[in-house]
This record gives sequence, C-alpha cells and structure tokens, in this order.
Amino acid sequence: MSPPPPNPTARKAPPTLRGTDKRDAIVDAAIDLFVERGFHGTAVPEVADRAGVGAGTIYRYFTSKESLVNEIYQQFKTELTGRVMKGFPVDKPARQMIHHMWTALAEFAKEKPRAYAFLELHHHGSYLDAQSNAIESRIMDMGVRFLQAAQERGEVKPYPPMLLIAIVHGAFIGMLRKCWEGLLELTPETIAAGETCAWEAIRA
Repeated sequence: MSPPPPNPTARKAPPTLRGTDKRDAIVDAAIDLFVERGFHGTAVPEVADRAGVGAGTIYRYFTSKESLVNEIYQQFKTELTGRVMKGFPVDKPARQMIHHMWTALAEFAKEKPRAYAFLELHHHGSYLDAQSNAIESRIMDMGVRFLQAAQERGEVKPYPPMLLIAIVHGAFIGMLRKCWEGLLELTPETIAAGETCAWEAIRA
C-alpha cells in the first residue's frame, strides 16, 4: 500500500517538550517511520532522533518497539472503530450501513492519513499482541454479523461475508492509494463515486 505524502510536521520536537508532549512526539515520529520503513525497518534510535528525544526516553513510555507499535495500533484502531460505530444504523437497510461506514472511514483517512496508512500496513503484523488482534477480530465479527443479517433480508449477494468485506475494503483502500499517489483527488465526489461502486459490487 502506497503511503500518503510525508507529514510536513514530522520533524524533531523542541527540546523543551515534557510529559505527554514527549509521548505524543514519539508516537508521531513512530507512525511516520513505521509507514515509511515498516516495523522491521525502523529502529528505536531513529524514532528518538525524529521525535527529538533521547533513545532512553522512549523506554519511559514504552517497554519495547513491540509495545510501541501495539499501543499505537490499539489507540488508532479504537478511535477508528468508535467513529464507525457512532450512530451506526443497525436497524436500517444495508445500503445505509455501507454509506455510514464508508463516510466514517473517509473522514478518518482525510483527517489522519498517516494513522490510517499505519493501520492498514500493520493490521496483519506478526508483532501484534493478543489485545491488538482482539480488536481486529471484534471488528470483523461485527461486519460478518451485519452482512449475514443483510443477506437474510436479500439485500446483498449470498457470498461468504468475509469476501464481501474484502471487496468493499479493497475498494476503499484502492481509492485511497490512487489519491495518495496523486492520480485522484479525495473530493466528496470521488468518495461518493467510490462508495457507489463498492455497493454495486456487493448488492443483491
């Protein structure tokens, strides 16, 4: 997955940062480096250098690089899930569910493109712990249940729910990738057109 354009604010933090400001600087630096170089291609001293802190400072907040990547993953995955679930139309037709989900994902991706790229690049990582994997499993289980209910109502194709999830999710990621590559602009019109195409692919 192509990463979004570099974050222009991802520079060394001022040396006077303290407390939670230092933690935030570490998280911001780690997200950028994990997106640019991957988990295995990123070293803790590189995170410290970009955050403008000493390498030892990172270990005051995170016990290891694995702890760092998991806490970031859980933080933003939980935030994204909360956005999707807020006002989710559980008793409405599947078309409205798809619209709600697509809109929530697009808003998050526009506001926090690096965080969204981080989540997509790392959601299958072998270094994710049980808590991180549990968040992903709960989201998938929820999606399967909603699609199964929609299938019973005859609203979406009678294919395995995980296949339908893959089709919709793949369409969204493909749209974002082309925007990040500069081949599309992430406008309301583009977002709406992508949503329509995704829905047409799974509707009954």
